[in-house]
Amino acid sequence: MQEQKGKYEGLQNDELGIKIRSNDNPYLSVDIQKKLLQPRRLSSYFIVLIESGSISYNLDLQDFTLTDGQLLFAMPNQLFTPPAKTDNLKYFKLLFDENTLALLPQQFPFLVNPLNAQTIVLDSAAKERVIKVFGILNQLLHLDKYETDTEIILAYLNTLLSELNSAYFKNKEPLNPLNTNLSKFIEFKLVVETYLTEQPSINAIAEKLALSTNSLYRIVKEYSGTSPKDYFINRLITEAQRRLRYSNTSIKDLAYELGFNDPDYFSRLFKKSTGKSASEFLPRQDLSGK
Repeated sequence: MQEQKGKYEGLQNDELGIKIRSNDNPYLSVDIQKKLLQPRRLSSYFIVLIESGSISYNLDLQDFTLTDGQLLFAMPNQLFTPPAKTDNLKYFKLLFDENTLALLPQQFPFLVNPLNAQTIVLDSAAKERVIKVFGILNQLLHLDKYETDTEIILAYLNTLLSELNSAYFKNKEPLNPLNTNLSKFIEFKLVVETYLTEQPSINAIAEKLALSTNSLYRIVKEYSGTSPKDYFINRLITEAQRRLRYSNTSIKDLAYELGFNDPDYFSRLFKKSTGKSASEFLPRQDLSGK
């Protein structure tokens, strides 16, 4: 990581956008615990590893049950509902922001979830290594918080994400220059996230990726099981569901926010995709915590 030194030279550990929790250092305040159990939009990357026990999380309205050696990762802006802690659960939770990620010497494609699988199952050897790295980070960020160089913290974060990136793509096509299809799919996902509310045409996206529309269709179909258009629509509807939970805006204004010129068309599309109207969706959202 020597070549990255200039990026974090002089940066203090407590200025890093990284936090870790475990059985050794859980949230101490009952009020904080109650607040954190409420649904929210993530502002950072989130990773939870279950060392032993079982627990379920809800991510973008989908339930994920984790057991020994299983890991869930989530991205900024995803709709996240954590569960109450269960008995006999051993875990590590890690949050880090985009600024911290930018300090690392490499990219980690698994974080954009190109294979549409936000859980990772670790084999016994990988689980042992990952638990050790989590444990070291836990020590660095808590016990030795003011004595450890930032470079060391980032080095272990880089090691952890490298392990998870490898496990995510295990038994899949290797991500290397020869695997251009997967690389292009990752680029497609990034373009969708960047220009989501501008709603660019599929032709425009293909041109941005230096692909023909037929090639883009084939690649997106291969990795997502849907066409580029359907992928984009599904992502828009997911974003609509996220915003319906946390915004007091009207459905008409929401449609405009998402780049729709016709709110009625948005409403029809929403109902077709979810099976219920946007107005039917709203009354079910209760963020009071009661």
